[in-house]
Amino acid sequence: MSVRPVIIVAGVGNGTGTGAATARVFSKAGYRVALVARNADHLKKTTADLAQAGGETASFPVAEYSYSAVSAVVKAIKAHQWPTPEKAEIRVALWNAGSAVWKPFLDITEEELDKVVSSTVVAPFAFAHEVLAAFKENAEDALGKRGTLLFTGATASLRGNTTTSAFAAGKFALRALSQSLNKEFGKQNIHVAHAVIDGGILTDLSLSRRTDPAASKQWKEDGNVRIDPESIAKSYLYLANQDRSAWTWELDLRPAHEKW
Repeated sequence: MSVRPVIIVAGVGNGTGTGAATARVFSKAGYRVALVARNADHLKKTTADLAQAGGETASFPVAEYSYSAVSAVVKAIKAHQWPTPEKAEIRVALWNAGSAVWKPFLDITEEELDKVVSSTVVAPFAFAHEVLAAFKENAEDALGKRGTLLFTGATASLRGNTTTSAFAAGKFALRALSQSLNKEFGKQNIHVAHAVIDGGILTDLSLSRRTDPAASKQWKEDGNVRIDPESIAKSYLYLANQDRSAWTWELDLRPAHEKW
């Protein structure tokens, strides 16, 4: 029986950011796409958009990013019956969810801290646990790998700042998890990679935060100063297509004029 690969994308937002772009890029490359997010309406829209473009996709909403909820949703994806007859194998998985708490330290609440820990420590740990178990069941493909697990990081994965005490703590943890998993599972031909997204990403939300219409239009149209989510997605596909002789653990992406 022929095999068709599946990518799981966890963290889709409203369909204008990195998660949805990754779904589109991998769908065009022939992958089935399993979408995971907390907002069921956003999932439905992104799923419908992919289907309209000819992709094979399914949505899996979760009420929260708890260990049990994330474990259960990945199990549901493993058991999902796709409409076409090819055997389904989970070959790529992306953890793209997070909680953007940007506040002075003394203003951060326990609830906000819990959201950060859930989305950058607890949930990705559960996600990786189920995904890596699925990868171990796969045979090595032509690239010499059983699967690729990707994590979306940020500038805060590498350094803290005045309002990122919670956000950076979570991103540091996610980066450490990815590095540890890369070292542990590389010998089993499972590729784990972390992407540092060092710059503003062009999304509906990022545009809405710019109140000056002229400045917003200029920022939107100038690829020198912001990152196109489609470009991030293409980089993720590049990581998934790396053969075993040259794997990237960490990739950093920024626009041409970003100060770093």
